[in-house]
Formats: sequence, C-alpha cells, structure tokens
Amino acid sequence: MVSKSVVIKNEQGLHMRPAGLLAKELKSFDSDINLIFNGKKINAKSVMNIIAGCMKCGSEIVIECEGDDEQAALDKAVELIESGLGE
Repeated sequence: MVSKSVVIKNEQGLHMRPAGLLAKELKSFDSDINLIFNGKKINAKSVMNIIAGCMKCGSEIVIECEGDDEQAALDKAVELIESGLGE
C-alpha cells in the first residue's frame, strides 16, 4: 500500500465536475484507491462517494492505493488533484 497527503486546490472543492473527472480517470486502475478525509475512507472511483465526502478548498486529504498498479494509481491521483482537475 502507498499513500500521500495532498491539499484540495479547487475553489469550489470536489463538486460534480471535478469529482466526475477524478473518478473517470482512476477507474482505469486495478488498485483500490481511497481518499481519507475527516476519518472517513472514500472510494475514489465513485463520483457520488467523492461528492458526499464534502471536501472543500484547502482540505487536506490522504490518497491511499493498494494493488498491482498502486504506485501508478497514486501518481495519477496526486497529479490530478494537484493540477486542480481542470479548474
């Protein structure tokens, strides 16, 4: 298992559009990918779970990946979140 802490940069947090983009991009990985926020483990491949996590701008989250392609999955998730998911 690999993990990394990142901060949400999107002004509006992870609302529908960035959550959809994140989930869509991460579904291509075989590994389990979770976002840990406020003590909750959120499935990063589920748009609805990401939105329900209420992650706002400035929120610190931990991305946790486990599986055969865990490092590639973590790298992609970090890249997407740090880039602001197109916003």
